[in-house]
Amino acid sequence: MATTKYIFVTGGVTSSLGKGIISASLAKLLQARGYSVTIQKLDPYINVDPGTLNPYEHGECYVTEDGAETDLDLGHYERFLNVYTSQANNVTTGRIYQDVINKERRGDYLGKTVQIIPHITDEIKRRIKILGSKGKFDFVITEIGGTVGDIESLPYIESVRQLRWELKNKCVVIHLTLVPFLAASGELKTKPTQHSVKTLLEAGVQPDILVLRTEHPLTADIKQKVANFCNVQKEAVIESKDVSTIYEVPLEMQKERLDEIVLKSFDIEPGEKPDLKPWKEFLKKYKNPKNTINIALVGKYVELKDAYKSINEALIHAGAANETRVNVKYIHSELINEDNYEKELSDVQGIIVAPGFGHRGIPGKILAVKFAREKNIPFFGICLGMQMAVIEFARNVLKLDDANSLEMDPKCKHPVINLMEEQKMIIEKGGTMRLGAYDCKILKDSKAYQAYNKTCIAERHRHRYEFNNTYELEFSKSGMIATGKNPETDLIEIIEIPKHKWFVGVQFHPEYKSTVLNPHPLFVSFVKSILEK
Repeated sequence: MATTKYIFVTGGVTSSLGKGIISASLAKLLQARGYSVTIQKLDPYINVDPGTLNPYEHGECYVTEDGAETDLDLGHYERFLNVYTSQANNVTTGRIYQDVINKERRGDYLGKTVQIIPHITDEIKRRIKILGSKGKFDFVITEIGGTVGDIESLPYIESVRQLRWELKNKCVVIHLTLVPFLAASGELKTKPTQHSVKTLLEAGVQPDILVLRTEHPLTADIKQKVANFCNVQKEAVIESKDVSTIYEVPLEMQKERLDEIVLKSFDIEPGEKPDLKPWKEFLKKYKNPKNTINIALVGKYVELKDAYKSINEALIHAGAANETRVNVKYIHSELINEDNYEKELSDVQGIIVAPGFGHRGIPGKILAVKFAREKNIPFFGICLGMQMAVIEFARNVLKLDDANSLEMDPKCKHPVINLMEEQKMIIEKGGTMRLGAYDCKILKDSKAYQAYNKTCIAERHRHRYEFNNTYELEFSKSGMIATGKNPETDLIEIIEIPKHKWFVGVQFHPEYKSTVLNPHPLFVSFVKSILEK
């Protein structure tokens, strides 16, 4: 297409309706039709990025190839589209205000009074159009966080209003709302949707398409009623009923002709319907597993599954690749101790020790590593999980009783996990870790090489501490080998115990790069090792 088209996805009635999944599903359908598509997320909170947010507040922090700490929805975008995102794909109110204030301090506004309109809205519009201005994409889908009516979202909705006038026929607005079912009366209620659209209209934005989340099928009468009250065509009222997995949503949206309606809104002839064959094959394997395994995920945020969203999805991808149902047993690392850890872990066939920061739950993680190592149970340590494997090995095999990470004990005699040299003078927390993709060279005689089937890889990082290379020889002599290193810095990226069935720890975050059509090789290998008798 000659020019980029913009699709805005807003939400109403309640949060957590799945704007990100609808956005990713639409993008997948357009991509399947041969269009180039990207998605960006506008988050109304004043944090500059999610990097300093507690996972209990906002779920996992997702890291892109270029090192941006972003909203977890960008993980959905990549998993669905199999295309990398970047810093430009996630914008927060904090970053918008930070940039505007920096411009004011530099004198860029030539002494003018800086206001929400036009200065903040101009910066929002600039950010929205950055991806389109590069000319690489036919469609840019912009998901606006929160719900219509939130005071934090007003500048974003105003920016959409302005862009509709400026870009004329290059914009479409999709509004996602909830149609609740009242059990007492046995009815689906459309009034919340009507009020949500009314609020959007009061801000000057008329939605073109409505997507209605519902637990029960919508009748033709309900769709007609919503269309009449909300000024949209009946065919532009889309049903989005609850499904067993998010990966079914693209197929449901295809049945509802969402992609066709969007294309017609831009006066584009939809053409032939794509068959989505690889996607359907993935779903078939996922829904019809030949095997079932139980894996323990040991972490300190297990009450909130979104804190480990990418790990959970990577296990789904790897399970489907092995035609296996992966049941995850979430184990809070603070609740396991010397008295109960064997009982808690006795019913699993694999153990993952999750990433994290800080002292809380560390003894439980070390016990989980010990159990996996001693019982020859496949083990996968990710970031902090790898560091816990190093500490456990140092204490129980090398007999370095005081071995620890400087993060946990700055005065320990044996800092087998050390603060990275470039991190030693850094005080600020936000955006200062080792972030983004870095190269890693893998030894051929290793489980990692068997998984990747190549010696040079690049994986994404988010950490401050590293394996202390001073101890590498001592570890190697006792059976824990460094099988992956950064070729420039010599940073140890992967550790393994060759005599163990499958014991791998990685300093990076492989879960970020697992997608539906390209499941991550380490997760695939981990699941496969459990299936091997």
